[in-house]
Amino acid sequence: MSSLVHKELEGGIATITLDSPPNRNALSVRLLGDLEARLDWALAEPEVRLIVLTGTGPVFCSGADLKEQRVTPATGAADAPVTASFPEILALIWESPKPVICRLNGTARAGGLGLVAACDFAIAPDTASFAFTEVRLGVVPAMISVPVLRRLEPRAAAEYFLTGEVFNAARAVEIGLLTRAVPEEDLDAEVARYAEMLVKGGPEALAITKRLVRDIPGISFEEGLRQMTALSAQRFTSEEGQEGIAAFMDKRPAKWVP
Repeated sequence: MSSLVHKELEGGIATITLDSPPNRNALSVRLLGDLEARLDWALAEPEVRLIVLTGTGPVFCSGADLKEQRVTPATGAADAPVTASFPEILALIWESPKPVICRLNGTARAGGLGLVAACDFAIAPDTASFAFTEVRLGVVPAMISVPVLRRLEPRAAAEYFLTGEVFNAARAVEIGLLTRAVPEEDLDAEVARYAEMLVKGGPEALAITKRLVRDIPGISFEEGLRQMTALSAQRFTSEEGQEGIAAFMDKRPAKWVP
């Protein structure tokens, strides 16, 4: 049985592609299993500097596979197919020490927006549309709320979580769901532009900076300064930091640049 998620590695960039267009790349148990395996590979492979998550067809991801949920009803909440490995996947992306770019090939709905929000960057064609459709099905955007509510403005989260209204890519950028929305013909160039910038960063520095973005807003100003003073000294004297400084002074690329 062929995989529903493909992987490719070139120039330090691992591209992971959802490939189940007949059901709009829905989050079936099988697709989730394949996706988790591909993410595990990308995170463990030393040559991978960053990850690009994308899909095939006109839809990036339509959310949970509703046919699967109906055909295989859970005997109990703990066995619901919708959970499968989805929480682990969201955590893998969110906590990845390697930057993750979501290259939306098109529209996203419901659980698919959890994948979008978990990524560090999300770039979509300006024709794409989005919606949190869960309440209209009598369910709740539960698992995806963990990454999504860390991205969206509170008023916007209430508006779209509660109404299920469809909104466009420009609005998605405005409320923090997307990083950029570009004409479809410019999508690959924009993803490549971000990737080119990211591979210039030191791998250790990128991983630590990702943690700063997530964690610093949650601690006090005084405690933040105390911790960051120590971290700054540590990084300036680290092997990677010293190599970066030397490369800058010598006007050459650092050793980690592919």
